[in-house]
Amino acid sequence: MSLTSNVKVRESLKDQVIDWRRHFHQHPELSFQEEKTSLYIYETLLSFGNLEVSRPTKTSVMARLIGNKKGKVLAIRADMDALPIEEENDFEFVSVNPGVMHACGHDGHTAMLLGAAKLLSEHKGDISGEVRFLFQHAEELFPGGAEQMIEAGVMDGVDVIIGTHLWSPLEVGKIGIIYGPMMASPDTFYITIKGKGGHAGLPHDSTDNIAIAAQVITNLQHIVSRNTDATEQLVVSVSQINGGSAHNILPEEVKMVGTVRSFNQNLRETIQDRMEGIVKGITLAHGADYRFEYEYGYRPVINEEKVTRFLHETAEELYGKEGVELMKPSMVGEDFSAFLQKADGCFFFTGAGNKDKNIIYPHHHAKFTIDEDGLEMGVQMFVTAALKMLKSEVKV
Repeated sequence: MSLTSNVKVRESLKDQVIDWRRHFHQHPELSFQEEKTSLYIYETLLSFGNLEVSRPTKTSVMARLIGNKKGKVLAIRADMDALPIEEENDFEFVSVNPGVMHACGHDGHTAMLLGAAKLLSEHKGDISGEVRFLFQHAEELFPGGAEQMIEAGVMDGVDVIIGTHLWSPLEVGKIGIIYGPMMASPDTFYITIKGKGGHAGLPHDSTDNIAIAAQVITNLQHIVSRNTDATEQLVVSVSQINGGSAHNILPEEVKMVGTVRSFNQNLRETIQDRMEGIVKGITLAHGADYRFEYEYGYRPVINEEKVTRFLHETAEELYGKEGVELMKPSMVGEDFSAFLQKADGCFFFTGAGNKDKNIIYPHHHAKFTIDEDGLEMGVQMFVTAALKMLKSEVKV
């Protein structure tokens, strides 16, 4: 399969995409609060021409590039929300909003999709069908913005959807491809151990709820190591534990919060019963009580094989085999999965790390940033994939 277009990201557009990214980075907004961000995107898209621009929800934006001929409808998605983190970077475009930071690359995602929209809008005559640009709010906060946009009709008539995530563990200059399961379902659990508090020097007069909580944490790991098929991918992590107020007081209550990550829907549906059974058994054995809650998060991201192969081949044609890395699934979560319930699609990684530039910090870290050289690759992947896919002879 050969490239169907020589449309390349010009130097001036590359610089513009970097400027957009820095603007978004400097002015981050939290999930469901992206009012200034979405307005900026809306007005920028209007300036391009050839696009039908709308506001599906209060803080999201959609642009439609409708070709002169009938054909498939391709949607391309980017998320725009930031995280509640106090930034610790020292470059000139650090966040001006205290306690809010783009620590996951969404500033770059939005800038790349603006770049793709601008370039493709200049080539409307090459489009058979439609490209739909989805600027999504609230990826970071469940229940997420994807479902809201879908309810507003943004996926009506869409045949294929694609998206990318700038990925700091992947070196810049690489496109990461994953066939099938890519990102896990991020479910959340809440456990409260309740019993008799007392003096820390007289533990026999209390239930010692901290000691009970410790046993619960240890035994929850048996679900992964001893109650689950070793070939299944499953993570159970307790990420918060709170209890106690002084060195000499055993608390009446200990609270824990954690996450369960998996790709298997059947496992996802049954694991909460197994978890509650462990909590119930341990607390009963020690004369305590408990409260257990389990909250389903996003669905797992499962890439469709044909669309994934299409993007894999596109990346190799653009950057050679050495520019593509076949990667393992990640246990992080993403509500791009909601869009995949409506159309076949693929989510891929765009390398954004660079050890030589000390761009080494993980996502959601206060010093997270990206190598901006990766932005051009994301734009080029979107543009080339769109022009190839919307040629009538290309089957996806």
